[in-house]
Amino acid sequence: MKIHGLQKCSLLDFPGHTAATVFLGGCDMRCPYCHNAEIWDASLPALLEEEELYQFLEERRGFLEGVCFTGGEPLLRRDLPDVIRRVRSMDYLIKVDTNGLHPDILQQFLDEHLVDRIAMDIKNEPDRYAETVGISVDLSRIRRSVSLLLANPSLAEFRTTVTNAFHDCHSFMVIADWLAGAPFFALQPFKVTEFVPDQTLGTPTKEALKAYAAILRQTITHVEIRG
Repeated sequence: MKIHGLQKCSLLDFPGHTAATVFLGGCDMRCPYCHNAEIWDASLPALLEEEELYQFLEERRGFLEGVCFTGGEPLLRRDLPDVIRRVRSMDYLIKVDTNGLHPDILQQFLDEHLVDRIAMDIKNEPDRYAETVGISVDLSRIRRSVSLLLANPSLAEFRTTVTNAFHDCHSFMVIADWLAGAPFFALQPFKVTEFVPDQTLGTPTKEALKAYAAILRQTITHVEIRG
């Protein structure tokens, strides 16, 4: 497996656990607010080889508790289940981030009990998905992934990166209805960095984020604002 980044210790990426975060290049969306757009291309040279990752994790046993696989879109990597099995054999907890376009892989993870946490990005209300992610997507696959996570609430986390350009109160009213009964939702304000494709999308105010959170709390158990 080609690995395009490694954060050796994070207290944020796997809530409640000290974790290493593994960045896997390649993505099948083109979100203009993406903070990792520099690794959309999976053919980029690897920064770390698979065996180097295992060596690093072996050395950190007893200090790190978990490993978070993120991207890009990590579920594009067909060898990811094998890598997860190897990492789990070292007694690490596993978290995977996903955009939701690969429900069959999610189903495999759930059936084989390969993951301890799945974080799915909810890009927007369904009617605005295409404009928000930069391409046309098969919403039936997104909906299937949502249904899988709602059926496995102990593993599920949903989150949205919020912009002024793409999100408003109506967006979160629709999302609140769509994800009714979800255990956890995080709002993450869009922030401009040098790698963000479109730096003009606008960061929501604290007041706006609080209003969106209040809407979501009508149907979702726990909602928090990050950043």
